[in-house]
Amino acid sequence: MHEYMSTARVWGLSCPGFPEEVSRARRWTRDILRGSPLAEDAELIVSELSANAILHTASGREYGGFHLAVAVSAQVVAVSVTDDGGTATAPKVEHQDQDAEHGRGLGMVSAIAHRVVVHDSDQGHTVTAELYADGRLGGHPC
Repeated sequence: MHEYMSTARVWGLSCPGFPEEVSRARRWTRDILRGSPLAEDAELIVSELSANAILHTASGREYGGFHLAVAVSAQVVAVSVTDDGGTATAPKVEHQDQDAEHGRGLGMVSAIAHRVVVHDSDQGHTVTAELYADGRLGGHPC
């Protein structure tokens, strides 16, 4: 990512809903953000959101898939994962106890990202996590 970039650049990747696609999505994100101080956090977020799509929605069913978008500007890195829907409720942060084996992923994403937004549509859900280059922009500690 070039520090003098004046406009946002956006990349997209569509993946079939196989578990091994989570690692491909992670590598793809790492390649796009090579050299960015936000790369590791973005990679972790992509991993969690992609896995959630496969495990908890129609994305993990036969012929299912998920779409990943990475938008980069000088101020913000935003990663979005859109699933194939198939669930009655939208993804939400659940407060699980420390020993829980499931249900903590979106909470972890919320702790890492400066902002998390969930959009619902008839086709599925999109979870977008934003990471700010300057942590003071969002009023959330880095």
